[in-house]
Amino acid sequence: MLRWLIGGGREPQGLAEKSPLQTIGEEQTRNPYTELLVLKAHHDIVRYLVRLDDYRFASAGDDGIVVVWNAQTGEKLLEFSGHTQKITAIITLPCLETCEEKNQLILTASADRTVIISLNLEPSEIAEWDCDTGRQVQKVSCFQSTVKCLAVLQRLDVWLSGGNDLCVWNRKLDLLCKTSHLSDTGISALIEIPKNCVVAAVGKELIIFRLVAPTEGSLGWDILEVKRLLDHQDNILSLLNVDDVSFVSGSHVGELIVWDTLGWTVQACERNFWDPSPQLDAQREIKLCQKPNDVSIHHLTWDEENVFVAVGRGLYVYNLQMKRVIACQKTAHDSSVLHVVKLPNRQVISCSEDGSVRIWELREKQQLSVEPVPTGFFNMWGFGRVNKQASHPVKKQQENATSCSLELIGDLIGHSSSVEMFLYFEDHGLVTCSADHLIILWKNGERESGLRSLKLFQKLEENGDLYLSV
Repeated sequence: MLRWLIGGGREPQGLAEKSPLQTIGEEQTRNPYTELLVLKAHHDIVRYLVRLDDYRFASAGDDGIVVVWNAQTGEKLLEFSGHTQKITAIITLPCLETCEEKNQLILTASADRTVIISLNLEPSEIAEWDCDTGRQVQKVSCFQSTVKCLAVLQRLDVWLSGGNDLCVWNRKLDLLCKTSHLSDTGISALIEIPKNCVVAAVGKELIIFRLVAPTEGSLGWDILEVKRLLDHQDNILSLLNVDDVSFVSGSHVGELIVWDTLGWTVQACERNFWDPSPQLDAQREIKLCQKPNDVSIHHLTWDEENVFVAVGRGLYVYNLQMKRVIACQKTAHDSSVLHVVKLPNRQVISCSEDGSVRIWELREKQQLSVEPVPTGFFNMWGFGRVNKQASHPVKKQQENATSCSLELIGDLIGHSSSVEMFLYFEDHGLVTCSADHLIILWKNGERESGLRSLKLFQKLEENGDLYLSV
């Protein structure tokens, strides 16, 4: 049974007979996650996981509760049940360096329907928790719309809530300042950029706001709209702060734009994720491309060189320096990819609505050395005998065309419904949450076996049985 969970045994959903989905057999020699623990506490879809420290994480979802877990043992540590409606955002608030108590706080936003307001939208509420004691610290219920995203600006020691407007709060949950009504659809994503600025995704627009802290000449905080970026053609679904000089946004129609954080200009743009190459089944592939959910960019992550992009059912690697896609799996999953994370050793993990979690390895394609051939068809690729002036640009084009591949090395099948997201805990394994109300803690089987053996020997040594048996 465990072998089936870890290995094969899953038929692709929909169009299975012609699906180009890459598969892997039961013998997954490079997949370390051969053991699992199923964690049960939620009664509805588990949408969010947030890491608290090296061994603890919190989960939250549509049942309105927050649960704190031990990532090493799978033990349930605490449960918070202050919300009466689904949780829409969760984030941790780090403790101050000057604070004697080092308790970490959790901020959760909820669509709690406690008051009816004039806009015919239920007011949400924010609850702040002490994740070491499970004690509710404070609650505010003054929002005019559902809060969809939260952000912490640690340097200014404030946090932001994004709904139909953008609000700035301090640790005591005092409202410092807010914008006017931005949009009925609300802010879908929020990130911090340099110079006390934040970027808010509102529909098709990216709005740059600057926070102004109190000075001797001003009595309070202020938030100013600086610029609107209108380059996207459809709603923006994902935002990623890459480094101090750039950030990335992805839209519903598959647009990836790299922005300059200082000048707020476009550095690069990629709109050809699903441009099908000519093949026998090209007509069918073009038809698939016309589905909006096949090109939506649901999630972004990055390392120092690349941005890893979840595009529809596919997984793409975009090189920031070369400004192009260097590797892709157009059909990485049977359904939309919801979350992707880059791991050490050039590995990538993705999860999907199809209920699977897949492990990929980014490999460089070996360039085959080709002998000179007579002029003809291959001459268009620079392989033929041509004059030296013509060979230079061709050689440069060949060097720029060096690309990589994403090879499937593991397929984790344990959930029976959409896998919403996951956390990577290095030695403690991988944590996934799902619409099946479950959380699964995937463990490195070889490491766990070694730990059990070590524990057994330590116990025998304590009891004196080890020397007796010798």
